[in-house]
Amino acid sequence: MSDHAKFGVSSYAASKAFFLRALEPLGVAVVSDGVSTYGLELRPQGKVSLRVYQTGQTPAHLHLVFTAESREQVEAFYRAALAAGGKDNGAPGLRPHHHANYYAACVTGPDGTNIEVVCHNEG
Repeated sequence: MSDHAKFGVSSYAASKAFFLRALEPLGVAVVSDGVSTYGLELRPQGKVSLRVYQTGQTPAHLHLVFTAESREQVEAFYRAALAAGGKDNGAPGLRPHHHANYYAACVTGPDGTNIEVVCHNEG
């Protein structure tokens, strides 16, 4: 069982702005925001949190997946993430190779992180 995921970013300010805007449709809120080397913690109510912090090291590419409650949330995430500067890495749609109701969208964030939002609900 996970409590949080934490990873380093090359530009704390750019990543903070990106994740706040891109994940807003999922109900993500700031839990804490300390000095950039400690970082920013974001959490949807009652869920696992995400923490980003400033680092001088080149971060490894990650694939982060967040759960949406509806397909509309997946689409709202995709629009918000692109508007926040993310790059398209898979428009909203069904991914039947995972399962029949796997509806997801993917974007690439500021450090090349693949961010996916998925809804497992039917229709």
